[in-house]
Amino acid sequence: MSLLPIRILGDPVLREETRPVEAFTPELKQLIEDMFETMHAARGVGLAAPQVGRLERLTVMDVHGERYVLINPEIVEREGTIKWEEGCLSIPELYGDVTRSARVVVEAVDAEGKPVRVEGTELLGVCLQHEIDHLHGKLFIDHLSFLKRQKLLAEWEEEKPRYPGFIRIVVAGEGDDDEVHDDEKL
Repeated sequence: MSLLPIRILGDPVLREETRPVEAFTPELKQLIEDMFETMHAARGVGLAAPQVGRLERLTVMDVHGERYVLINPEIVEREGTIKWEEGCLSIPELYGDVTRSARVVVEAVDAEGKPVRVEGTELLGVCLQHEIDHLHGKLFIDHLSFLKRQKLLAEWEEEKPRYPGFIRIVVAGEGDDDEVHDDEKL
């Protein structure tokens, strides 16, 4: 396994539409394991393929100790609304309150190509929506009001010089002693 560089805000890959996965190869399984390792090292709860520069319609999540591999996911049911403070591994150190569906049901396939159905509320529901947005070139900041988005982007102007080439290099053990904001890095 290996840690993958995380693409950050400004990298065009984050705004691209992903392509459905059709072949379940050993390379795909390796990518999945590398994504889990990268997500854990960066202290995230979710990571989508575009965040590591890939255009496969694939996301991995680890919410409350339960691992999810979702390939070609689609939200098939939505209900209610919830406001949740979100952050993103691709927009380090910045957070915003996002309104999303309070409950979602997602259908996808796993790493073996077997159908899976996941129902999520609270953190899991938010994470599902956040990661699926990534697969369609959408970021959490796109859900913010114009003024809140502008404020956050102004803050980002101060952060982004830390990431030359729009790349965030994750180091094993990075932030192990830091306080974890459970829902901050989707």
